[in-house]
Amino acid sequence: MKQTYTVPVRLSEDLLRKLIYVSEAEGRTPNNQFTFMLRNNIQYFERAKSKIPASELAKIDITPYLDTESKEE
Repeated sequence: MKQTYTVPVRLSEDLLRKLIYVSEAEGRTPNNQFTFMLRNNIQYFERAKSKIPASELAKIDITPYLDTESKEE
């Protein structure tokens, strides 16, 4: 199973309400809807700019974003 991580996101009340509205309309949880939208945005970015090289991704230090208590295996 892929490792998943929790990343806190700050949203305005209006944006949160809209996320919940869209999630319910699409039959997804807010977390799954957010992940769906994020994947779509990354696909759009890669179509418009260019595919993100795996070598560049490997250089990114994710340790500041890791919370050992919320990391799921």
